[in-house]
Amino acid sequence: MQQIKAAITGVHGYVPEYRLTNQELETMVDTNDEWITSRTGIKERRILKGEGQGTSVIGVEAVKGLLEKTNTNPEDVELLICATVTPDMVFPATANIIATKVGAVNAFSYDISAACSGFLFALTTAASFIESGKYKKVIVVGADKMSSIINYKDRATCIIFGDGGGAVLLEPNSEGLGIQDSILRSDGAGEDYLRMKAGGSRYPASQETVQNEEHYVFQDGSTVFKFAVTNMADVSAQIMEKNNLTSEDVQWLVPHQANKRIIDATARRMGVDDEKVMMNIEKYGNTTAGTIPLLLWDYENKLKKGDNLVLAAFGGGFTWGSIYLKWAY
Repeated sequence: MQQIKAAITGVHGYVPEYRLTNQELETMVDTNDEWITSRTGIKERRILKGEGQGTSVIGVEAVKGLLEKTNTNPEDVELLICATVTPDMVFPATANIIATKVGAVNAFSYDISAACSGFLFALTTAASFIESGKYKKVIVVGADKMSSIINYKDRATCIIFGDGGGAVLLEPNSEGLGIQDSILRSDGAGEDYLRMKAGGSRYPASQETVQNEEHYVFQDGSTVFKFAVTNMADVSAQIMEKNNLTSEDVQWLVPHQANKRIIDATARRMGVDDEKVMMNIEKYGNTTAGTIPLLLWDYENKLKKGDNLVLAAFGGGFTWGSIYLKWAY
């Protein structure tokens, strides 16, 4: 009997309408288009505007589109996981809010927080529920409203991040398609180099934490860059070696969109040509847990059934990982 795999059977993305361009950033901080583009590859990023608009807005739109295009009854969804570091609130989980707003009334739901690797962590977790035979319809959302935790006076971070996300439907597959393998890693020593210091139980919100601007993303750029280049490239090469894949066997590298130089380094380590590397960083910037589902959405019409995809990410924590999957439609 063929082993059950968890296959992606649909994907949909959502980005807000407002475009924050490099030219607009030039009026806000000491930077310019050439500097940003040469170091990151980013030309613009989307920003979710409006009072009371949280990450759930992005998730709801992505899931609604996913349910419609896959002709899925929301009441048939059994589990919804949302990967995010910008939840609407500390609790309830943003996944709870999304599930209710899309009518997934029979699903249980929860959030996963693993920064930019969150979508990979959530996808692997969701796949286990499918592979065990427990569930047949699981939705995984990766979404972040990074503008809510970015200091637009800090040119080291404000040029990088944007808002957006996507969702995938996972269903059982007995043809050998779907998620084949994963390697996931983390190292808590990364808290010194990429973090948001305040707002948790260690440093609850206070007048002092607000005045000290500790509710924004802090990043030690050069250290994070070195860790990201090494670990994202290593884990991508490892999953190929583990599954006896050559660069010719891989149709697509689906890399987290943090920085074009990190993406290029990962592709070189894998021996994958540029035309096999999914890239949309110039349009959206780094949407944290949203980058990989947004890539799959943007490239959906180029994917063929049976294509070998390697998904790779690196994020704050530190967290990093890679997934090998065969496209199922």
